[in-house]
Amino acid sequence: MALDRWIAMIILLICLAYGYAAFFTMDDTLAPFMRRNPIWPSTFPKILSVMAIICSLLILLGFEKSSGEPKPTEINYRRLTDYKLGQAIALLGLMVAYALLLRPAGFLFSTFGFLFIGSFILGERKFIVMALTSAIAAGVVWYLVDRVLGIFLSPLPFFMANGG
Repeated sequence: MALDRWIAMIILLICLAYGYAAFFTMDDTLAPFMRRNPIWPSTFPKILSVMAIICSLLILLGFEKSSGEPKPTEINYRRLTDYKLGQAIALLGLMVAYALLLRPAGFLFSTFGFLFIGSFILGERKFIVMALTSAIAAGVVWYLVDRVLGIFLSPLPFFMANGG
């Protein structure tokens, strides 16, 4: 079986478990007044799991296959060493570090760091532009989520928040 079908099989298994959780376990703990709402907290996970299952089945069954050799714009898994795997792996590691640092370091610091280091990994070398763009983006997103939407995001590290 080709690499894309193996990946589709893994994604299908994950989406089946995710879909099972979305359809059968997520709504059990809902309060009675929320059960009358037309949209539940599990609505988006249900839609996402169904769409992902359909897409992975299309790949697994080979409906997206084209005949002949891969086009130059397609990823050829036989030539993975020709691609910039270091950048991709570094960005994935940076995403994991961002997720782990979001609470202890605060939203502003961790988002600024993620954007700044991510742009460095991708090849940008204008440090002032990187710092300015990262600071503005982190500040604007924090303002919109915290102040406009009313969803609390701790902007500062845990040792600086709440007076101590």
